[in-house]
Amino acid sequence: MAATFKTVEPLEYYKRFLKENCRPDGRELGEFRATTVNIGSITTADGSALVKLGNTTVICGVKAELAAPAADSNKGYIVPNVELPSLCSERFRSGPPGEEAQAASQFIADVIDNSQMIVKEDLCIANGKLAWVLYCDIICLDYDGNLLDALALLAALKNVQLPSVIIKEETGLSEVNLKQKTPLIIRKHPVATSFAVFDDTVLIVDPTAEEEEDLATGTVTIVTDEEGRLCSVHKPGGCPLTGAKLQDCITRAITRHKEVKKLIDKVIKSIMPK
Repeated sequence: MAATFKTVEPLEYYKRFLKENCRPDGRELGEFRATTVNIGSITTADGSALVKLGNTTVICGVKAELAAPAADSNKGYIVPNVELPSLCSERFRSGPPGEEAQAASQFIADVIDNSQMIVKEDLCIANGKLAWVLYCDIICLDYDGNLLDALALLAALKNVQLPSVIIKEETGLSEVNLKQKTPLIIRKHPVATSFAVFDDTVLIVDPTAEEEEDLATGTVTIVTDEEGRLCSVHKPGGCPLTGAKLQDCITRAITRHKEVKKLIDKVIKSIMPK
């Protein structure tokens, strides 16, 4: 009977849970799904991570390549690319990146710039001659909502080790020393926290795909760094948020950041040589 009611009237079915301040999966309104992080998952990448947020599973691999910077520039490049293949959910189709994947790629690029997570000057090896390009492929393996909160990119970048590069004066050619590597310089640690809005008043964190993202009257993603600084607010349409509700989201995002940072630091410490 409950399954039939859920199919015929999914919103009313969900609202009955909201009235009891809980959700169909048993979580409270402000409760995140269990998060697991595995670093160094792809041996062929220069840095990688596999992250599970409930059923949502995302893997990120970072490849570092050498390239010439823009003319008279002392900046490297970071190129994020989000892929939502058909294997991760019935809502996505095979072929060129869809609108949702493109929007996610642009969101991540904006967060990198706004947060100063990586200062692109740090990627320069020789002004106007040589710089690092970081290609960040973020692939969703299982989509169950809240893609933007998956920490795969940050965790993968924390895993990146760049080899030493020198330019020979006599030939002008670069020489890469793979035996001498240094960690990528990450200056800020931005973390996204997403919310779904119901009836313009009820806020829930970490929405699932079918029961929450699809039924919500709006969504908003807040990005903060370790200093509690607001790096980005992403609200793709939907109902407006009052100032008080937005401040509530920011406060919760700051709390979530502390938990995430602690988790990533713990995982990185566990794989460091004794």
